[in-house]
Amino acid sequence: MAVAGDQAQQTVLRVGAPMWSHPQWPGRHLPVGSKNTLSHYATWCNAVEGNTTFYAVPSPGSVQRWADQAPPDFRFCFKLPRTVTHDRKLRNAEEDLAAFLGAMEPVQDRCGPLLIQLPPSFNGKDLPILVAFLGRLSSQWRWAVEVRSPDFFPGGSHERSLNDALAGQAVNRVLLDSRPLFNGPCKTPGEVEAFENKPRLPIRPVATGVTPIVRFIGQTDLNANPGYWNQWLQKMIEWLDAGLEPYFFAHTPDNIDAPLLNRTFHAAVAKLVTDLTPLPTAVTPVSQMDLFETD
Repeated sequence: MAVAGDQAQQTVLRVGAPMWSHPQWPGRHLPVGSKNTLSHYATWCNAVEGNTTFYAVPSPGSVQRWADQAPPDFRFCFKLPRTVTHDRKLRNAEEDLAAFLGAMEPVQDRCGPLLIQLPPSFNGKDLPILVAFLGRLSSQWRWAVEVRSPDFFPGGSHERSLNDALAGQAVNRVLLDSRPLFNGPCKTPGEVEAFENKPRLPIRPVATGVTPIVRFIGQTDLNANPGYWNQWLQKMIEWLDAGLEPYFFAHTPDNIDAPLLNRTFHAAVAKLVTDLTPLPTAVTPVSQMDLFETD
C-alpha cells in the first residue's frame, strides 16, 4: 500500500450496498428501465452483500445470470440460508449447507467471504457449536461470522473467546456499526423500521481473518455520515498496510442512495491511500453532485 507518495503495488478496498437492485435506483443511479441491474450496479460498487440467499437458495438459472453479468473483479458476499443459521443454528445443517454451496458454484470465483449471520439467541454457551461448525467448512471458500448476542461484544463474557476462535481458523468477523443510525432522526418509515430492527451493540474494530468486513448503518441524510466514519478511514489504512483485503458495506435506512454513499467512502480512503485501485466509472442517468454535498 502507498500512503503520501510511497511506491507499492495496487491494493483494493471493496465497497457495496446490501443489494444490487432497488426500485428507486433506475433514473437516479441506474439507467431508466435497466434490466441487467447487476451489470450497472457493478459500475458503482465492486462488491455487494447477497441478502437474498438468506431467504432461499436461488435457482440455477439465477446464479448463472449473476455469473454472466458480474465482471471478473466483482465480489459477492452471500449470506448462508436462514435454515442453516437461524432454524438449525448450525446444528445438523450439513445437507442444507451443501445444497447452498452447490448452487453457488457458478459464481465461486467471484465470491468474497460467505456470511454466517447468527441470531441474538445464539450466545456464549453456543460458541462450541460455532467452533465445530467452522472446523468442518470447506477451505475452498472464504467465511465470515456476524454475531448479535451481547455475550460476544465489549463487556460480554465471550468476546475474547470468539475472536480467538475465529482468528485460529482465519475466519473473518463482521463488524456492525449502527452508531450513525441510532444517533440520527427517526422520522421516515425506513428510519422507524431500522430503529426497531437493527442491532444496537458496542463495537471494537478487530480483524480475525484476511478480509475484515464492516457493515456501516448510516443515516438517510448522506451528509451526516462522513463524521461517523473517520475511525474507519484510519482502520482501512491500517488493514491495507498490513496486506488485508477489507470490505465496507454502507447502508442507509431506505438504501435509496447507498451506492453513492459507498463510492463517497471509497473516495475518502483514496485521498489517503495513493495506490488504491479506483472504482469503475459509474453508469448514471443524473448528476450525483446534486445528491451529495462536497467541499
